[in-house]
Amino acid sequence: MFGRPGRARPARLLSALTLSVALALVAASPATAQDKPSTVKFPQGFLWGVSTSGFQSEGSFPDSNWTRYAEEGANGVEHPYGDSVDFRHRYPSDLKLAKGLGVDVFRTSIEWSRIEPRRGHRDPDAIAYYDDLIRQIKANGMRPMLTLDHWVYPGWVADQGAWDNPRTQEDWLRNAEFVVNRYKDQDVIWITFNEASAYIYKELTTRPMNIGQMLTMRDALIKTHRAAYDMIHRVDPEAMVSSNVAYGTAINGIFDAALFNDVTDKLDFIGIDYYYGANLENFSAVYALTGEFWKIDPEPEGLYYVLKNYQRRLPHLPVYIVEHGMPTDDGKPRPDGYTRTDHLRDHLYWVQRAMAEGVKMMGYNYWSLTDNYEWGSYRPRFGLYTVDVLTDPSLERRPTDAVPTYRSIIANQGVPSGYVPVREPGWCSIEDPIATCFGTTPTPPAEYRVPG
Repeated sequence: MFGRPGRARPARLLSALTLSVALALVAASPATAQDKPSTVKFPQGFLWGVSTSGFQSEGSFPDSNWTRYAEEGANGVEHPYGDSVDFRHRYPSDLKLAKGLGVDVFRTSIEWSRIEPRRGHRDPDAIAYYDDLIRQIKANGMRPMLTLDHWVYPGWVADQGAWDNPRTQEDWLRNAEFVVNRYKDQDVIWITFNEASAYIYKELTTRPMNIGQMLTMRDALIKTHRAAYDMIHRVDPEAMVSSNVAYGTAINGIFDAALFNDVTDKLDFIGIDYYYGANLENFSAVYALTGEFWKIDPEPEGLYYVLKNYQRRLPHLPVYIVEHGMPTDDGKPRPDGYTRTDHLRDHLYWVQRAMAEGVKMMGYNYWSLTDNYEWGSYRPRFGLYTVDVLTDPSLERRPTDAVPTYRSIIANQGVPSGYVPVREPGWCSIEDPIATCFGTTPTPPAEYRVPG
């Protein structure tokens, strides 16, 4: 997930400018497509899931770069971390909530900071926790999707210079191989680095880094992913491996250049995170610069163009939406009345449209199962189940309107036949201006056949 960006400090304002502009249109997407009903259904074997991450949800977190950022009140940090939603101790009941949705996949991260809190020392309690977490994911009928790096590394890695130090690549791969060896043959879908572009951006704005360090980190992530891909296929040969890309609208080339462009031969599927869009009627994604994500007007049709764009680039690979969701302002309804149910249905309608036109969809994960720590703030609420971290000591999980909606969509393999999106497509998508600015809109076939 994209975090809450803060103002760049003067010493690094110039170096942060390019990525700041990119984040302003974070996950932006194109717009247009008709309101014609879709008859597409998701195929048998399609993977429905929910996403979360270890640091954001677990609580009781050991020394790491992000516990330090939170404690120091680093740039962009609004709230102390505390124990987040305490997934570390509540995962059995949270997994039951996920099972109740009918999902096939549960995504989280195996946190290096827990596994190896000191160089060379692996914590047996942390290993036992992750062992039981994987066991219970599978016992609840779900498949683990495990992220090896969701922007968090141990404090001792920070002390050695983080990604500035070439030794970090060796240390990272050593830990990753331990994790993969432990959970091989568990039908795991592996994610190496979560949103490399956002990882670099958050380090740039919270650590902070200069432009040289940023480029060093980029090169390190590319080399490490490539090595990790080969290692995973050696240790867990049947597993699928990827790194999910954060979609970032017209200047998505900057985002893709963080890692994606240099590892397309080391991906087993295209992992996409999509949250916001932009067209000539909607530039509200600029609110990402202030961290006010709930003020951004969603662009559901943008997801259609994003999926088609990436599929054109890598036509031999299936596509998995690794993250997608909608923030609200501290759990309050949107002023425009657009609900989490509307948001979910509208976006999945456009996914079905993309499938009807040949996009080979593999899976979809909702971000996230519960609200959690949004990289410095508990105010943006993304959860299917909402949690009042700052005011409710019991951390009760309360279902939003999207819980029965998602359950119904999964059971019925998509939105109802004849569904018309609540939010109409905007004019002139930034992603596909030729088609969308001049009125060339696609029409889905009457029947859906699973793409080959």
